[in-house]
Amino acid sequence: MLVPIVGSIALFSFLAIATWSDARRKEREAYYRSETLKKISESSGEAAKSTLELMREQEKNFAKRRLEGLKIGGLVTTAVGIGVMVLLRGLVHDDPVYLAGLIPLLIGVALLAYPFLLAPKVEE
Repeated sequence: MLVPIVGSIALFSFLAIATWSDARRKEREAYYRSETLKKISESSGEAAKSTLELMREQEKNFAKRRLEGLKIGGLVTTAVGIGVMVLLRGLVHDDPVYLAGLIPLLIGVALLAYPFLLAPKVEE
């Protein structure tokens, strides 16, 4: 009887600590980035140019990773929609209940359409 209670307390405690530590990490990264930009603005020369070039490359990599994540998410959601449609069609033959699988299917198609059609292009 105590196992579900203790398990749920442990789970939510872990989630709170994980969220807190992720927020701290992002805060530190933003601080270091702003300090770097401040130092670059104060200096000039080849080091400043190479640092700015490195930061631009990091931004490109982040945008590319985000678009790839959207593509994978769209593929998974589309596959789930197709699977739900097949499952519901197999379970219920008389009613068109299987059309409920169109919801995740269309969400997956929208997730796939954005990176290919609407997202700003990331230079290689």
